[in-house]
Amino acid sequence: MIYEVIDAHVYPDGQLDVLSRTEVSRLLDTSQTGLYRLFRNSSLAVLNCGNPLDDGRELLERYQSFDITLVQEEKGISLKLKDAPASAFVDNTIIKGIGEHLFTVLRDILYVNGEIYSNPKLDLNSSEGLTDAVFHILRNADVLKPNSEPNLVVCWGGHSIGRTEYDYSKEVGYQLGLRGLNICTGCGPGAMKGPMKGATIGHAKQRIKKSQYLGLTEPGIIAAEPPNPIVNELVILPDIEKRLEAFVRLGHAMIVFPGGVGTAEEIFYTLGILMHPSNKDIPFPLIFTGPENAKDYFIEIDQFILNTLGKEAQGYYKIIIADPDAVAKEVQNGIRDVKEYRENKNDAYYFNWTLNIDPIMQLPFTPNHENMLALALHHDQENYQLAANIRNALSGIVAGNVKEDGIKAVESKGPLIIRGNQEIIEPLSSLLKSFAAMQRMKISSSGYIPCYKFESY
Repeated sequence: MIYEVIDAHVYPDGQLDVLSRTEVSRLLDTSQTGLYRLFRNSSLAVLNCGNPLDDGRELLERYQSFDITLVQEEKGISLKLKDAPASAFVDNTIIKGIGEHLFTVLRDILYVNGEIYSNPKLDLNSSEGLTDAVFHILRNADVLKPNSEPNLVVCWGGHSIGRTEYDYSKEVGYQLGLRGLNICTGCGPGAMKGPMKGATIGHAKQRIKKSQYLGLTEPGIIAAEPPNPIVNELVILPDIEKRLEAFVRLGHAMIVFPGGVGTAEEIFYTLGILMHPSNKDIPFPLIFTGPENAKDYFIEIDQFILNTLGKEAQGYYKIIIADPDAVAKEVQNGIRDVKEYRENKNDAYYFNWTLNIDPIMQLPFTPNHENMLALALHHDQENYQLAANIRNALSGIVAGNVKEDGIKAVESKGPLIIRGNQEIIEPLSSLLKSFAAMQRMKISSSGYIPCYKFESY
């Protein structure tokens, strides 16, 4: 099949006008150690904004001839595009929001590789250094709002949910918008777009003009979940761990909509943090919600949490079904508690410094066959550590389902082996089977083909 493409020249429109010669040479280095492949693939994902394709590898295969070149001009820089998706343009001019996101890719990739990974003052093997790295990336992106009241709600959920669930997420967003709350999501479609779209109406009715629709993504997932058109602030974190930390450091409340394995990963990441003894008294509103037809999804999640982490873990969240107004009120009340706590602790509204995140949640986990096999899936550890290891198992399944490198690894070496105590493995297997039955996994024409196998000991 032939897809419509276009050649174009794109200018930064007042952002990131000037680069050094070293930065330019790094981006144009097409060797394996260069940044070009990362820059090219992330840029293609951004240009695919609004299209229903959610397969990163298929996107790369569809636009194999796509090329992006950085042009150093007398007055600054520009980007020369060859065979770019035509849907990113109207009347041969790039859509403004997509153009902004294109230069966001450039900004974040250069900053992370030049100022984070090459900064001797940042110890990326320490918890403090990793948190500082997340803070610096967010500050460089200008998404921290030091003069604002706590009002940012993180919304998680699936990118390929059904219409009923999407409309419900939109209604929740509308109720949040009416209350002057801003939205932060993983930036993609589905449950990441719905709350933003609903909030735009709520904000419009309340005549709120400076709304924040913040999208946080990372290179491994951006091709499968390209930024939706409502995102007006985009940040590309270098890996999933820093992306997840950015969510919990920035957000004042969290809502989880129905999703699949990726959503379950986010839930266990959050529980792993909240169950750490040093975070016991920190208010962190966490709500699971969806329409009536999503009730079974949250029953399965709730039961899995009970079976693996115990009843204590269930006390960290509330489940609200089919009541957007109640969700928004619960969030609003929770944010009041957050504000009071931050004031008493003299902690910033715009970045949750007080929250203690254990290094097991921060250090990048590479979901290869060796690391997946070595996961500690047993009860002979603290519950927050078990939550972190379950999160890593789910992260590996996400990689095997939708990430380019993960898909290739499974194709070449076979399924990922996940080994653990039977009391963990059986509930996990049951949870994933329920996801497949609900069509919440990556379904092909032949159904869901698992990228994993379980072994118990």
